[in-house]
Amino acid sequence: MKSPLSVYQDKIEQYQTALSSIKKKLFASSMLRLAVFLVFAFLVYYFFGNTSLVLLFIFLGIAGFLFLVSRHTDLQQEKEKLKQLIALNETEIKVLQRDFHHLPNGKEFVNPQHEFSQDIDLFGDRSFFQYLNRTALASGKQKLADLLSSNDIHQIKEKQEGIQELAEKIDFRQEFTAIANMVKAKIKSSIILDWLNDYQAFVPSIFKWLPQVFSIVSLSLLIALSLDYIHWWYFAGWFAIGWLIIGRFSKKVNELSHYLGEVQNTFQQYHLLLELIETATFEAEFNQEQQNRIHDEQKKASLLLKEFSKTIDALERKNVLFFGQAISGFMLWDLWKAYELEQWMNQHYNRVENWFEVIDFFDAYNSLGGFAFNHQQYTFPKIQQNQVILKTTEAVHPLINPTDAVTNDYQINKEEFFIITGANMAGKSTFLRTVSLQIMMANVGLPVCAKTCEYSPIKLITSMRTVDSLADEASYFYSELSRLKFIVDEIKNDEYFIILDEILKGTNSTDKAIGSRKFVEKLVNSHSSGIIATHDLSLCEVAKELPQVKNHYFDAEIINDELHFDYRFKDGICQNMNASFLLRKMNIVDS
Repeated sequence: MKSPLSVYQDKIEQYQTALSSIKKKLFASSMLRLAVFLVFAFLVYYFFGNTSLVLLFIFLGIAGFLFLVSRHTDLQQEKEKLKQLIALNETEIKVLQRDFHHLPNGKEFVNPQHEFSQDIDLFGDRSFFQYLNRTALASGKQKLADLLSSNDIHQIKEKQEGIQELAEKIDFRQEFTAIANMVKAKIKSSIILDWLNDYQAFVPSIFKWLPQVFSIVSLSLLIALSLDYIHWWYFAGWFAIGWLIIGRFSKKVNELSHYLGEVQNTFQQYHLLLELIETATFEAEFNQEQQNRIHDEQKKASLLLKEFSKTIDALERKNVLFFGQAISGFMLWDLWKAYELEQWMNQHYNRVENWFEVIDFFDAYNSLGGFAFNHQQYTFPKIQQNQVILKTTEAVHPLINPTDAVTNDYQINKEEFFIITGANMAGKSTFLRTVSLQIMMANVGLPVCAKTCEYSPIKLITSMRTVDSLADEASYFYSELSRLKFIVDEIKNDEYFIILDEILKGTNSTDKAIGSRKFVEKLVNSHSSGIIATHDLSLCEVAKELPQVKNHYFDAEIINDELHFDYRFKDGICQNMNASFLLRKMNIVDS
């Protein structure tokens, strides 16, 4: 099986070859359009005295030119998609080389009040979200952020199957993202949905048939005029009647046209995304459920959205100089297309939200599938329901470069609490975030960075990074107490895995020792499970009285006046601290 790096390199070569071919076709298309224009301009000039032939050549010239413009536009779209595909694969190669800090980091999702996201660097610069995220749509990005922070422990096996399937569907994932990247959204999808739901129709029902009849009469008058059967005044008068009808509704038509012109690109690309989803073959029930949400229609969702997009495009033709004015006066074009758009919205507005949600689902889960593809050495946790909450071998933090990583094995059971001690920089905080990320990733359905993993699903809650707030007039100590109170309240209602880093830092040593001990006793008595890291060795004495508490540590050694870390997770209590050594080593204090 090819490595991800080889796959991406092959894809770039493939798409660059196709791009070169498309560029040649675009040049030929431009030359052909110019030739058609020159030929029909010459014919109109040469036969200028013959009204019938001139009108025929003008009609054929416009029709031919519009066809070639449409074909040229399709080629431009294909060119843009190929450029997007090349860029996607180049990005993946950079990420494999640990160069991902230019990607969107999701800082807008940072929430200090969340159960765990702030503490584990889920969002923000150099975050897990930045490493994982490949969404192309703003709504898909929001969906991915919601998934990662949801603390949802249901359907994990189904999620795993869906992600594993998407991991293998690299062409589906990349084409989806390339098309989605071409959405030039000026208005958020949520606002579009609100507008569709609240829209009030204004075109009378008579326009279901009036434009067609009016067009037939206009065509008949045009033929009669070309054959000199009628005076041109009749034709001009009929044109004026058409414009009077259009003028009565022109303000509302222009408002409708302006708004739909802003969202047309969204619908144009979304119908391609729906078509891609509809034609994909999914075996995982988790993915099939989403696909079936758009299959359960008398007519395919992609075709319905394509019709709507084309009708918007047709309405926009009224803005084409001379041509737009002519079709408006002779065919009541504006009201014809406005009526069709209103009828479409009336029949399908309640389905659009469902379609958008399916698109957001695949935009978000494609990122998860891509992560699984890039990390084929990771393992999908074996989901079970027993006393073991988390048992892993060779576990490591996913954002640490594999060449620098030190792996650890551990097992923590239900109603068990680890107290972890260790010197500064020995690896305690990294270990806490490793465990936290493993739980979050397992709940989402992702593979975890370990050789093996057994997991009994549980929600996560943490207190590792407390900050004071001048704006809220909250001191550091009060903020920390508020966070601990939040944890105590939450575990009354649900089962959580609790991770704490150096609690009660804002008070004196004696008070901290007493308070920390009482808090740990409270958590143990509530039958909770978790980990607490501390520099307070007195807290380790709790293990002598409460068998649920286990002591572990990370060590540091001073060898030849240099500090050495092995980053190994060990049983027992740390005996080597390094604060005094570091103060002396950095010349902060005297030897």
